[in-house]
Amino acid sequence: MSNSPQSKPQSDPTADLPQKQMVEGVQHVLAVGSAKGGVGKSTVAVNLAFALQKLGAKVGLLDADIYGPSIPTMLGVNEDPHPDVMGRIKPVMAKGIPLMSIGFMVNHDQPLVWRGPVLFQVLQQFFHEVKWAPYGTFLDYLIIDLPPGTGDIQLSMAQQVTVAGSIVVTTPQDVALADVRRGVAMFKLADVPIIGVVENMSFFSCPHCGERTDIFSTGGGEVVAEERDVPFLGAIPLVSAIREGGDKGMPVVLADPDSASAKCYIDIGKKVLEALPAKSFT
Repeated sequence: MSNSPQSKPQSDPTADLPQKQMVEGVQHVLAVGSAKGGVGKSTVAVNLAFALQKLGAKVGLLDADIYGPSIPTMLGVNEDPHPDVMGRIKPVMAKGIPLMSIGFMVNHDQPLVWRGPVLFQVLQQFFHEVKWAPYGTFLDYLIIDLPPGTGDIQLSMAQQVTVAGSIVVTTPQDVALADVRRGVAMFKLADVPIIGVVENMSFFSCPHCGERTDIFSTGGGEVVAEERDVPFLGAIPLVSAIREGGDKGMPVVLADPDSASAKCYIDIGKKVLEALPAKSFT
């Protein structure tokens, strides 16, 4: 008998989670994530939602970013959700899109210090106790804005529900790209298909002369996508109109749909439609 030590089997972090379920009234759950904060993930999620809406899809938004639930501010929402006559939660309608946010559950200046089991229960409630399909219709896409990182909430989401696809958001500089590689690996570990990588804040375009400046370098998102053998969905410029739209509660895709910035999101939306065809188009 050999006395050589046996390698220790690696544990599966998703092994003890419940079986995946569909979200009632939703055709495709689409996760938007990043392994690093500060890359504009929520802005991408919001504008992508309205890009898909403009392309004819029926879309919902779930703001699951426990560290900074900013989507109600980005959409100018000041009301809270209420239960319907059956006791199910009615999402807030924000510019024609049903929205739920962890931000609705705490005061604006209150820190969120929930532990993993509580977050797990809240996610369950958002997925299965919210009436996502209003008036007996359905949603083509429920877009989930995940918190940054590769921790419990990401893995819980991936195991609780059937996620049709994911989008990983990054910025071009090396410090962000090192993290996005982990984000891609996390979705693959959780058996979530990756629709592609979006490079946000890719370059600065001067509003006066049109000169392009690569403030954070450029092209890194495309390089990582090629390395990891996943599609590159597109590059979003760093322009003040995108930031102003978020601050004013009017995303740039709605505020200036003919702008170059809005067209970037529309182009990404078209690639999502190709990857995950919607019922509205069949």
